[in-house]
Amino acid sequence: MKAAYIEQPGSAESIRYGDLPDPRPGEGQVLVRVGAVAVNPVDTYIRSGAIDMGQPMPFVVGCDLAGTVEAVGPGVEQFRVGDRVWGSNQGLMGRQGTFSELAAVDACWLYPTPDGVSDRDAAATALVAITAHLGLVRDASVQPGETVFVHGGSGGVGSCVIQIAKARGAKVVATAGSDEKAEACRRLGADCVINYKTDDVDAVLKTFTPEGVDVWFETLREQDLIQAVSHLRMRGRLVLMAGRDSTPPFPVGPFYVKDCKAFGFAMFNAPPEEQRRAADDINQWLAAGKLRAKIGRVMKLEEAAAAHKLQEENTLQMAGTLAGKIVLEP
Repeated sequence: MKAAYIEQPGSAESIRYGDLPDPRPGEGQVLVRVGAVAVNPVDTYIRSGAIDMGQPMPFVVGCDLAGTVEAVGPGVEQFRVGDRVWGSNQGLMGRQGTFSELAAVDACWLYPTPDGVSDRDAAATALVAITAHLGLVRDASVQPGETVFVHGGSGGVGSCVIQIAKARGAKVVATAGSDEKAEACRRLGADCVINYKTDDVDAVLKTFTPEGVDVWFETLREQDLIQAVSHLRMRGRLVLMAGRDSTPPFPVGPFYVKDCKAFGFAMFNAPPEEQRRAADDINQWLAAGKLRAKIGRVMKLEEAAAAHKLQEENTLQMAGTLAGKIVLEP
């Protein structure tokens, strides 16, 4: 099979595109003919060696995939050959990744793709939608009528936060870095969008939500927690899921006197049963058109190195040239 892989950690240019042996499904595994994959920041951290999860070498990069069941291993009963599936959490914890024509995946990390949803859209929503769901539903327990604030509403996770919060009956305030990205947030359902480059975020928030927000979902790698806590209302919840090396000041006093809570999580720590509960909701919303993929670029699988470079330029250098997910297709 063709695959995008590395033989040792390194820069984006270390990714090779070539032939590797076809995988075979083992006990409890499903062999997937890959139709589409998506690029995530964590993919670049693992490829570069910034995160060591004991990955085998050669190592196929990538977490997300969508495709069609090619074969099933012993003990798999929930999937059959020909079923369309999507999943995430690959390329982590020693598992091989997904940037290949075929992928052998534990059945516990796969979910049926709803009718009418393309592989491209399923792959683009996989990790980011599960991440948004874990933060909003499992942890913050967002309720109808509450107000959710999300930094970076046009990004992969941010766009899913907007849509899932709306599907749960909440109001949403989002930030964006350009008028074009702000309009994209509005199309996704945001009730108020703030251009953080031209608008006063604090002033707009105080006007739109004078009593504060119920959930502050932070997607930025460098956080202003003093600002975040100042806008949380009584019993507000702060959700943190980015910025591995970030150590910002934290306003303890203003936080605890409002009975606030903070939730920090990494999506890949969630066990299969928690991710499956998220996937069940995601599938319902995808089928109903309440959750749509935010795709910024579609490329060929053989362009994996260029895709990783583009992702790093926007994640690390804040180039601002990408709004949404990068999707690759074999």
